[in-house]
Amino acid sequence: MKIIRSKDFTASRAWGALDIASMNGISTRLHWTNQPYKWHINDGEEVFVVLDGIVDMHYREAGTEQVSRLAAGDIFYAGIGCEHVAHPVGEARILVVETAGSV
Repeated sequence: MKIIRSKDFTASRAWGALDIASMNGISTRLHWTNQPYKWHINDGEEVFVVLDGIVDMHYREAGTEQVSRLAAGDIFYAGIGCEHVAHPVGEARILVVETAGSV
């Protein structure tokens, strides 16, 4: 049994993470960041949930860059092959569910 207060979580570096669970090859991690990530394509599907803060999610659709602003409670689903990068606006706490070891 584990209770995690996401608003209390910080990391020593941007995108530092707290491993919450690993189930059947799927990892669930809580990330803290105040810096953008990098453009990437995951090894599988990804569920990205903003728990605290605001994140501008950049993604490419048919070769065109799009941006969606995500607030606390918003969920971004990246299907297989979806190129994307998250840009927090200030500090953000994000729950990420993806294939273990994914980028």
